[in-house]
Parts: sequence; C-alpha cells; structure tokens
Amino acid sequence: MGKLLAIGLWACLVTLGAVYGAIYFATAPSEPAGEPEKALQLVRGESITVPVIQQGGVTGYFLTRISFMVDQEKAKAEELPMTELMTDQLFTMLTGDKMVDLDNVNDFDVNAFRDKIKTQMNERLGGEIIQQVLIEQIDYVSQTEARRAADGQSGPMERTKIAEEAVPEDAKPASGH
Repeated sequence: MGKLLAIGLWACLVTLGAVYGAIYFATAPSEPAGEPEKALQLVRGESITVPVIQQGGVTGYFLTRISFMVDQEKAKAEELPMTELMTDQLFTMLTGDKMVDLDNVNDFDVNAFRDKIKTQMNERLGGEIIQQVLIEQIDYVSQTEARRAADGQSGPMERTKIAEEAVPEDAKPASGH
C-alpha cells in the first residue's frame, strides 16, 4: 500500500512539474507593432439624385448612395451632421467637376473618385476623420427615361450603372448626427 501511495504522489509531482515547465517556458505573446487599429464607424449615406446640367439644361440625373467609414473618436469630437456634409460634397463634385464622362462610362476610375471624395471631405472637416469611402451605387438616368417613368409608362427605368459595390453587413450604422 505504501508503494501505491508513493507512485501516486510521484505521478502527481511529475504532472505538476510538467505543467509548470510548459507555462514557464511558453513564449510570451508578441507585442502589437505600431498603432492599435482605429475604431471605425459606418455613416450611411442617403440616396440622392444629382441633376446633370449640360448646355444650359438638365440632360439626366445621377442616382448615388455613398457611405463612409469614419474614425469613431474623431467623429464624436466633431459632432457634425455627416450625412448632410456628404450630400453637399457629392453635389459639388458631381455638378462642379466633370468626374464622369457619360460617353465613356467604362473609363470611370472608381478609386480616384473615392480618393477625391475622401481628400475633399477630410479637408472640409479639418482632419483625418474619413477613413474609407464605400460606394454603394452610382447610376445615370437620362432625362428621357426619367420623364417616361414619371409619366407612368410601363417597364423598368433604364439606368447606366457607373459603379456599385456592397457595404459590409457587419458594419455598425451611425445616425450621422
């Protein structure tokens, strides 16, 4: 009976020693390099319609919906109406600058458009608040198609898709106010 107790005690000590050694000699987790990742918040844009004015008249409409991923801490500090600022900036860009050549829609550079929106919005806000621009939809509808749809003629309205991309489902929407 004494031998049985000695073997049991020996097995317990060896097991405890092995566990202690494994924990002691385990490598420490690596330190995170650089800055910690910023907390981003989704600010959903409204669907807006921007008229295309050429030769003194309306020739069509851009249907857009663009959202932003913003730095959560900086956005809270600013307390600006982000949705309204986005809408104003898009009107300025799409009516003031000729960003989209309707004759060559395939030549539209989505990344340059994103970068320009981000740069101009950050300049307007006075800091690096906008981290990412998410284009959900940019379509063009001619004035003829818009009138046909408004008159109740049947059939879907013909749109020219300029850009479309999905917004991440897991992104947390913000009120924008």
